[in-house]
Amino acid sequence: MDLISHLRTQTEDAYEWALRLSSDIPGKKWDHIPQNLDTNITWQIGHLMLSYYFHTVLVIRGHQPDLLGKLPMREYSELFTTAPPAKSIGKVQKEDLLPQLQAVQEKSLEIIGFLPEDELGDALEKTGITHPIAKTKYEAINWNIKHTLWHCGQLAILRRILDKRYDFGQGAGS
Repeated sequence: MDLISHLRTQTEDAYEWALRLSSDIPGKKWDHIPQNLDTNITWQIGHLMLSYYFHTVLVIRGHQPDLLGKLPMREYSELFTTAPPAKSIGKVQKEDLLPQLQAVQEKSLEIIGFLPEDELGDALEKTGITHPIAKTKYEAINWNIKHTLWHCGQLAILRRILDKRYDFGQGAGS
């Protein structure tokens, strides 16, 4: 397997986990912030959507007008980057956020899939925003996978508290 295929597969797997852990939690529970856990599903999914865009779209190929036309990026940036999760309560519904997340996932996977392997060592696109981790396109994509799985751990904890533990297909749920 070549490196691009590997990165795409790993990214796809991480994205799938984020969806598995969140998509079947009832929307009425998405805004709940459990005691001693300063986050909620809404914030986690909004944050992941923005991070996918930043780490695997913007710094790899620049802004994508087709996505920008579908997403209120300025509003989401204010809600899902440094703002506390409590600020997102009542602002976005699951029915809107999940399809938007999936649209960004699809664009991200498309960009990774068509990226020539010899560009992986290239510097990131100039965006006016310094990437906190990466200097190269490979590092940005690799970080996106790790960052997504970090948030999957948080989604798994939220899921267990708010709904039920994840059933890995072994009847261990509920």
